[in-house]
Amino acid sequence: MQRSFGPMNKSQSSSPLSGGDYSRNEAELAKREGILEERERQITQRQKLVDEKLESLEKIRIDLVEKLEKVSKFSAEDAKKILLENIEKDLATEISKKITEAEDEIKLQTDEKAKELLAEAMLHGVTDYISEFTTSRVNLPDEEIKGRIIGKEGRNIRTFEQATGVDVLMDDEIPNSLTLSSFDPVRREIARVSLDRLIADGRIQPQRIEEIVEKTKEDINKLMRQAGEKLCHDVEVYNLPVELVDLIGRFKYRYSYGQNLIQHTQEETQIGVALAKEIGADVNVVKLGCLLHDIGKIVTEGDEGTHVEKGVQLAKKFNLPEEVVNCIAEHHEDKPFSSVESILVYIADAISGGRPGARHENVEDYIKRMDDIEKIATSFTGVDKAFALQAGREVRVIVMPEKISDEELPKLVHDIAEKISKDVMVPGAVKITAIREVRATETTMTVPQ
Repeated sequence: MQRSFGPMNKSQSSSPLSGGDYSRNEAELAKREGILEERERQITQRQKLVDEKLESLEKIRIDLVEKLEKVSKFSAEDAKKILLENIEKDLATEISKKITEAEDEIKLQTDEKAKELLAEAMLHGVTDYISEFTTSRVNLPDEEIKGRIIGKEGRNIRTFEQATGVDVLMDDEIPNSLTLSSFDPVRREIARVSLDRLIADGRIQPQRIEEIVEKTKEDINKLMRQAGEKLCHDVEVYNLPVELVDLIGRFKYRYSYGQNLIQHTQEETQIGVALAKEIGADVNVVKLGCLLHDIGKIVTEGDEGTHVEKGVQLAKKFNLPEEVVNCIAEHHEDKPFSSVESILVYIADAISGGRPGARHENVEDYIKRMDDIEKIATSFTGVDKAFALQAGREVRVIVMPEKISDEELPKLVHDIAEKISKDVMVPGAVKITAIREVRATETTMTVPQ
């Protein structure tokens, strides 16, 4: 097969560029390549200069460090340590200043918040009653009724005293009245109601006396149970043992310095619950602690122990939670507070009992009790001064250091407490604190001018 080769025309050219265009492009590329090489050379030269300067600076730095170490005689680590300590001191001063400022601010805010909490809690505890006074005097329609109450050879009054467990006292200087005496307020109330019923009935004789007293006991027990149930319902405490509810009902006839216990307990519980809700404490523990804090005051079995100790024993008998038992045990600070709830029960009790108009006591009796306590304390050898505080619930005793040693202080405190408990009637426990202080004084010699 033969092919013919002939000359190519313009349309059959093998390259889009002519020879002149190609040469110009090649020259341009060569020029740019030269420029790039020159820039790279300059950059390399500059980098070399920078490296040399850095190396020189590092040598200078090392030299300066060595000179500083020789002058200060400290190594780099020691200098660093000293520097950090100085910084820490400066920071500590600043931090302490900030902490103090924060604490002052917190205290200010806390005081204001505490006032608000207490005011709000007391508002919850406001009740529409005035304080009452216990009375054991019974008014009689006339003087002749006294003879009928006594009966032939005193048999009526003996029967009445045996049936009720109270003593009947008659004072000729106080006409148309007689006095019922008993440490048990419930017995005294049963005797008062029974006597009123006997006088109204007119048949005052041994058999009728026993019948009336027995019926009155049943009625009073019903009233106490109703009072206990109502108190528990008012403070929203449910499912307590019936025996415990009956004991709470006895608050109805129990007074403390003119303040009725059932009303005091209701008021205190309302205050305690309000405080517990505000600060996020356990409301149920505070509620039960407030409700039962004075339960020992109506325990008549056994004479040993304060109402706090009796209350603790009773709470343990009914297997109440330990937190509630602690609230009862600590509400007069007989023990250190173990929880926030105990503190709230103490505060609520103090607010209810200490508010104006809550309690009343004969001023002469109060002064005499405080005076008796101080006289007992100062009667012991080595005691210099004694101060009765908090209505006689605390006694501060200052001893003579040259007569009483540190080892003898515990025995002295024990002896004072024992004598006070025997000779003075004080509500609650009495805390005795003995203070023995030794001072040394010296005066410098006068230097001639």
